[in-house]
Amino acid sequence: MGIVRYMAKEMMKEIDNKSCEFYEFVLPPIDMYLEDSHLVAVIDLPGFDKKDIKLTLHRNILSIRAEKHESPKENVVCKQRPNTVDKKILLPVHIKEEDTISSAKLVQGILTIRIPISQKGKQISIE
Repeated sequence: MGIVRYMAKEMMKEIDNKSCEFYEFVLPPIDMYLEDSHLVAVIDLPGFDKKDIKLTLHRNILSIRAEKHESPKENVVCKQRPNTVDKKILLPVHIKEEDTISSAKLVQGILTIRIPISQKGKQISIE
């Protein structure tokens, strides 16, 4: 019976590792909307402190890097929360070259970023 428990435990570790990799690839959940002359991005980052999060904006690519430093816990049965998030988001608007992120706030694990956008193009009237 010992080998069966060992195999089950090892299999669960592998599943947990894959779950974390999936989370890091697909998530965190992100909502974006336009508000006045800003693009607002709302990103779920539960468990991360603001000192653990680094934001970078280069042209229209927003990079989010978050890493928490926890001491490993013993007797972990299941672990799906990642310690690292590294996400690059292609923004669907033109960013003002002279401006950067105008504000970023982290409240209860939700990061809200306001990015000024430029209006490129010309309005076309329909007759």
